[in-house]
This record gives sequence, structure tokens and C-alpha cells, in this order.
Amino acid sequence: MRIGLLGTGNVARALAHGWSAAGHDVLLGSRRPKDRADLGLPVAGLSETAAHAEVLVNATPGTVSVELLHSIGARALAGTLLIDVGVGLSDDFTELSHPNSSLGEQIQESFPLTPVVKTLCTMDSTVMTAPGGLDGPSTVFLSGDDAEAKRITGRLLTDLGWPPSSQLDIGGITTARGQEHFALLFMGIVGGLGAHTFNINVVTRPAG
Repeated sequence: MRIGLLGTGNVARALAHGWSAAGHDVLLGSRRPKDRADLGLPVAGLSETAAHAEVLVNATPGTVSVELLHSIGARALAGTLLIDVGVGLSDDFTELSHPNSSLGEQIQESFPLTPVVKTLCTMDSTVMTAPGGLDGPSTVFLSGDDAEAKRITGRLLTDLGWPPSSQLDIGGITTARGQEHFALLFMGIVGGLGAHTFNINVVTRPAG
């Protein structure tokens, strides 16, 4: 698939490398693409990246994501699956910018013709593309209102190394709140472990 990733930070680059290795056509989108020509990945402007993409990924800071998407325009985004991995946090990582909502919900509300799926925001970029490197299976969550959009997202997650057994659909886009609000616990776990490379696993009772 043609995947456009908005952003050029650690998350966007990790996902771009992961999907490129799986055979997808990736393009990073930047406000200043000429300044990011040294990344070893193709980079273009935001609008060009959106036009290129069958699937668009928001990997920008959650505090600016909606504004950035508005700069591309609702018409350009209409009908394109948008996978949102952003989280809005304060500079000191102690407060959420959407404490009573979620970035995923706000994007979906702002762009009703663009199916939004929230995923991958409960882990560090090192885990997003290498879940098999952890000491055991773990869980990646999906939130969104469009069943087909979630099916495609699930397929792309599988290409990153997440088997269907590790993918948990937790419901509509309002459930993105739980994913994003986990960021505060994530930072606490980082402090306890002294490391970012970990994930959580949903464990249930044995069948029967």
C-alpha cells in the first residue's frame, strides 16, 4: 500500500522503516521537507504526502495535530484512512492536552469523512515495529468507528509483527481516550523501570 506518514520524528521513521521492509511504499510528510532530506527515507510536503497516500498516519505531536491536518484540508483527507498514533502531552509529560477527550476523537470530529483508527500509542517506537523483541506476547489496541478501516489497520499491524492474537479491538473512537490517557501510566512505568522498551499484555482467565 501507499502509506504517508505525517511527521519525521522517531515514531514516523520507525513505522516507515517497518512498513517499507514489509514491501509498502512509504513517504514521510514534513512542513520543511528540504530540511529533512538526510533521513534515508523519502520526504515530501504535507499535502503531497496526503495526496500520495492510500493510508495516512498521524505521527505528529498531539498538541498540534488537528491544526496541521486542517492545513492539508478536509477535502484532501476525505475517504483516506487515517491511523492516529499521536498523544498530546505537556512538555514535562505530566498533563494531557485532551484530558476530557482524546486526540483521536477530535480528529474524527473535525474530519467526519476521514475514517480514523487509533492504535500504537501505548508503547515506545522501539516496540511498535519489533514486538517480537519483548520477553513474551503483548497487546496493541484499536479504536475506531469504521470496521473496514480497522480491518486494514489490523493487516498493517500484522506487517509490523503484531499477530491477530495480539490485536484487541476495544470499540469506537471514544475508546481512544483510554489509549491516550495510558500515557501518564506509561511515564510512571518508565520511571520505575528506567527504560522505555516495554509493553503491556491483557491476560484473561484460561478457557473453561
